[in-house]
Amino acid sequence: MAEHVLLVGMMGAGKSTVARLVASRLGRPHIDTDAEVEREAGSTVSELFSTRGEAGFRAEESRVVTGVLAGAVPAVISVGGGAILDPAQRRALRAAGPVVWLRARPDTLARRVGRGRDRPLLVTAGDGTSPGPAVALARIDGERRGLYEEVASVVIDVDDLTPSAVADRVVRAVGLASREHSR
Repeated sequence: MAEHVLLVGMMGAGKSTVARLVASRLGRPHIDTDAEVEREAGSTVSELFSTRGEAGFRAEESRVVTGVLAGAVPAVISVGGGAILDPAQRRALRAAGPVVWLRARPDTLARRVGRGRDRPLLVTAGDGTSPGPAVALARIDGERRGLYEEVASVVIDVDDLTPSAVADRVVRAVGLASREHSR
């Protein structure tokens, strides 16, 4: 199995954008697990949530993440924000290479995702009501923060940085994390 560079974090943290930049700088392919789920399922994430529910989406996500991590070519992988909910996925991520948590404050996330129309977890609560993206993001962030911390080799606070500056920090950090990870 190749040693990948994995970017985790909440929706709106910039995982996909930063991962593309990091992949370009490292001369590696970029893989976005949400895009892979959509490609393999032939449906958008929103459609999968609508037709299969969150549990159905998470099962598909888990299958895709497992396949991506098994890839033989070292890649920069932007991991869907909820993949860390599964303990087996957290173990697999840690084993696959340095994991970089792009950490952002909930207000930054809310500003970046806007109304969250293409984000199923922000559109409605379990009872069909919508608390609004900012409230939903703060709640989800509170639930996941410890899990991101658990898997992270490196933490980068992204709130006041451009994607390019974040990518620079990731490239520098994974050089160190890769050496530590191989020990």
